[in-house]
Amino acid sequence: MCDTLCVRTDDAMLFAKNSDRHPDEVQVVERHDARAAGRELHTQYLTIPDANAVAFLGSRPTWLRGVEHGVNEHGVAIGNEKIWTVDRPRDHPPALLGMDLVRLGLERGRTAEEAFSVVTELLQEHGQGGSGEPHRDEPYYSSFLVADAASAFVVETSNRTWVAREVGEGAAISNRIGLTTDWDRASPDVVAGTDFDTYRWPRMPTAIADHRLATTRAVVARGAETTPADLARVLRSHGPGREETQLPVALDESGRGFSVCMHRRESQAQTTASMIAELRAGVPPRAWACLGNPCVSVYVPCFPPEAPPELADERTWARFGALRDRVEEQPDDLFTVRVALAEVERDLWESGALAFASGTPGLLREFTRTAFAPVDAALHRLGV
Repeated sequence: MCDTLCVRTDDAMLFAKNSDRHPDEVQVVERHDARAAGRELHTQYLTIPDANAVAFLGSRPTWLRGVEHGVNEHGVAIGNEKIWTVDRPRDHPPALLGMDLVRLGLERGRTAEEAFSVVTELLQEHGQGGSGEPHRDEPYYSSFLVADAASAFVVETSNRTWVAREVGEGAAISNRIGLTTDWDRASPDVVAGTDFDTYRWPRMPTAIADHRLATTRAVVARGAETTPADLARVLRSHGPGREETQLPVALDESGRGFSVCMHRRESQAQTTASMIAELRAGVPPRAWACLGNPCVSVYVPCFPPEAPPELADERTWARFGALRDRVEEQPDDLFTVRVALAEVERDLWESGALAFASGTPGLLREFTRTAFAPVDAALHRLGV
């Protein structure tokens, strides 16, 4: 389970995603370098021809080659969602995972339009298949949000079938089909006028996504006034009426206990990484990345494809995981943790903004080299 959104401001497109996976599944944020074409490319389950790849910053579960979300050097951002459809993924052999397609779109797309074409063309050629989870055999299909400074696309899929809509002002997606008849592009097998909601598996309750979509769509509706800080707040949301320092309510039949900042061990879904990106025309992208649940973590400023090296260290993820486990056992501790980390985050955002505004490569490198030090100190003070 995940939540992804984008929203246009006066001079940028903002993108954000929470990656929800197995509670013990380590996820890292790391730089991926550009490479030349000509070799074979190994995805999770397939070997396909390679193409030129641009550099990108991606958030990757360590057992996967693909990524959950990321931003490339040209300012293209992509994230995906698990969705349930009437096509049964177990009926198909291992092929491309949604995370493979996110990575391939980031590697090959210099614009959102190009990345959208990469994802849909590879999907039609190779299909989807193979388990997307490490602890059980769980194949699934994906939806995608692809954005750059000028445009964005929602793509929803069922095996090799897909529909898409350009969403110039913003959109939010979650773990359910959202496009009905309002798509404007589709694979050749989709008849004009088709309601894509007929592809939704009717036995899967949409409530697991609907409450979260209400939260993310509300921030998209704010439009031009939205800031990266607003996105950080929504990614830390524990549900309507809940403060950042209050854990989600108990799960009930309505799905109310599923929140954007996910804490649901009984459903084997927990937020394991998160990212916010700012995409501007003619300006290098910048991002804010965190490991683990956003409520017990820090969004560290990054300048894609660069990021502080500590974010690529599995041990860093484990420290935030330990902090999450502590507050879930002792919920009253969340207030102390949030206050301590919020101060560090605020200072980091201010110093990161100054480095970014300078445009000086040396200052950007120095900030990236030292950015995690205050986070490390705060984690030590919190005992992890």
